[in-house]
Order: sequence, then structure tokens, then C-alpha cells
Amino acid sequence: MEPPLNPAASAVQSGHLYVVATPIGNLGDLSPRALEVLRGVDAICAEDTRNSAGLLNHFGLRKPLLALHDHNEEQVAAGLVARLAGGESLALISDAGTPLVSDPGFRLVRAAREAGLPVVALPGPCAAIAALSISGIASDRFLFVGFLPAKSSQRRAALEELAPQTATLLLYESSHRIADCAVDLAAVLGDRRVCIARELTKLFEQSEAMPAAGLPAWIAADANREKGEFVLVVEGAPRQQATAAADVERILRVLVKELGASQGARLAAEITGRKKRELYEMSLGFGGAADGTGNREG
Repeated sequence: MEPPLNPAASAVQSGHLYVVATPIGNLGDLSPRALEVLRGVDAICAEDTRNSAGLLNHFGLRKPLLALHDHNEEQVAAGLVARLAGGESLALISDAGTPLVSDPGFRLVRAAREAGLPVVALPGPCAAIAALSISGIASDRFLFVGFLPAKSSQRRAALEELAPQTATLLLYESSHRIADCAVDLAAVLGDRRVCIARELTKLFEQSEAMPAAGLPAWIAADANREKGEFVLVVEGAPRQQATAAADVERILRVLVKELGASQGARLAAEITGRKKRELYEMSLGFGGAADGTGNREG
């Protein structure tokens, strides 16, 4: 027997902020409840009003659109909360998928909550969760990372920091960086299994799973594989590898304290089999890698 539905869950109520998930590609994924709420609210806060206007026009909705994006959210949040407090109902949407997941909206939601105003979730499409569900990679524990840094050196450093995580990693990437990102994933993660999913729910949807080392060649084999929006589902580290990583850091800290960053990293590399450069860069994050005399090395 199905649980009883809450009739009030579908009705738009004054003073409520509705966080509404919208399609990531296929317009058929907009839920009937989301459509009802978008039709009933006083105004809709959108990341890109031009993009959202196309969605609303498709469904025959005529609603005021209020711009809410990374560059103005802090400035407009207070005014939107005032409108909610005055009895208006507002919906928050992003360009695609669930708001706040690598998209704006956090400041508005937090401000509404701090003002004691109701915030209601309308669940629906999310690219990260959709990719995880079809990846064939463990889904019991996962860490949403979003976009990695744009520069390769910073991206590799971020991946090296994430590598000991035993949870599955969920990454986003854009078309103009996916090839370079694949090279960095291969260099850092090697045999770690990765599912690459692009254009989810769209006409040219594609997903493949393979070792990270095989990603660059797979992408290079077909120019179309660099097109679209990407989710990368990355297998977590084995438990024993995570323990080893903790031991590496402990050894490195002791050696750096006694010998300084450069010599400490060199000796730690000989003991652990890790790369000296990787360990040296790790030591710089200790908050004072010393040269053996208490002075930070330049």
C-alpha cells in the first residue's frame, strides 16, 4: 500500500521558498509537482533568466524571472527574503538540475532559514546522482567534488589530495577541459576505475567505465567524445591504501620536523616509495615546513 500523500505538499503557500529541480536535458523529466509550483509562485529566481525563459515558454508559463547568480546573490538575497517575509512565494531554479549542486542558491536558502521562513525541496534531476546510478561503481558512500581547478598543476594537486578517499568521487567537467582532465586523472589514479558520462538524458547521451589510465585514449579516439557536459564517477581508494596514506603523512611529518621539507621529503620517498615532489608539496601544507632550524624553506 502506498503511503498517503500530503495534499498541502503540492499547494503553493505564501512566504515559502521552493527549491525546484529542473531537467538536465530531457524536458519530460520536469515533475508534475514542479510544474504546478512554477505555475503558482509569484516569481522565479533563475541563474540565467534567458536560459530559464526557454524552459518556461516550453511549458506555457508566464512568470517574472529574477536573476540570481554567483555575482549578485549576496547583494539580492536580503531583498528576496524581504519579499518572502512580505507574503510572496518564490521558486529557485538553476540552469539545469538541482539548485545549489555546483550552482547558486546557497546564500538565499541560508538567509531564508535564518529569517525563519519555510524552504521546501522539490526533488528531481541531478547529473551527479544520475551518473552514479549507472556507473557500476560503489554508491553506498560518495563525495561530491564538483569542478576541479582549471589549471593542470592545481588539478593534479587536488586529485592527489582526493586520491586517499575511500568514498566514490563525483566530479563535473566541461567540454574544453575534459581531455586535459583525463590526462591528469590517468597520471594520478592509474588503474582506479572511472565512469565517464556525458550529455545525460540528451540526444547524444553516452557513458563508459574503464580504468583512469584508459580515459585519454578513449576520448582521443572520437572528437565527439569531447563535446557536451561531463560527470566523472571515480572509484574510491581501497581501505588499505587509505591507511597507508595516513602512515605516509605520519612518517613525512616526523622527518620534515627533524630534517626540513626537502631532505624530509627525499627520505620519506625512499621509505614509502612515493614521489619526492608529491611528498615535498604535501609537506608545504603542514603550516611551516622547516629547514631544520625552524625556518621555512624558500
